[in-house]
Amino acid sequence: MKNWIQPGNTVSWTNEDVTGAADVASGDGVVAGSLFGVAQVDIPVGETGELALVGAFELPKVEAQAWTFGQRIYFDAATGLATSTASSNKLIGVAIEAAANPTTKGKVRLTAAFTL
Repeated sequence: MKNWIQPGNTVSWTNEDVTGAADVASGDGVVAGSLFGVAQVDIPVGETGELALVGAFELPKVEAQAWTFGQRIYFDAATGLATSTASSNKLIGVAIEAAANPTTKGKVRLTAAFTL
């Protein structure tokens, strides 16, 4: 097929040098437009690196929340934390393990690379 590019499990992303931009560490969640991905490497401002769009990841979460298996999980770009609160946060997947209150990490399977 002449127009095939790649499987699409990861994409290259440039950490734009704009006001408020910060270095991204490997394992950080990144909201880029309508996409959510997990940084596969450290991505300093102005550099390009790969974001994983699919898979299961242990992510930092809102400590005061308890999650249940299969619960929808969102990402709060302002705090950099996964959360069970929908609000204006981006849907990123589902919890694949219960997480107690208080805990600082939760396991999430990315199922919503983008939300229209």
